[in-house]
Amino acid sequence: MRIVSNGVGPVAPAAATSASERVETTSAAAPAAAAVVAPAAALESDVLKPAAAALAAMPEIDEARVAELRDAIARGEIGFDASKLAGLILRYHGGRG
Repeated sequence: MRIVSNGVGPVAPAAATSASERVETTSAAAPAAAAVVAPAAALESDVLKPAAAALAAMPEIDEARVAELRDAIARGEIGFDASKLAGLILRYHGGRG
């Protein structure tokens, strides 16, 4: 294996910043490379604003749907297999179920 220098010297360590403040810029050695957008700026884009607003307006739990499903299970309209659920939970969390 052969290591070839790209002509760029060592890079100085960056100052510690929070993830929302980090923005990478292009270097002189690679002018065609695009800058990486900071995560906070990406969330403020015009494309994502409507989706973010809709998500913020939604309740975390749809209480009406939960009540509807609970009643359907109680009436026997929806089958429920507790052992199958337990096995799926174990499998998800790394058990041998």
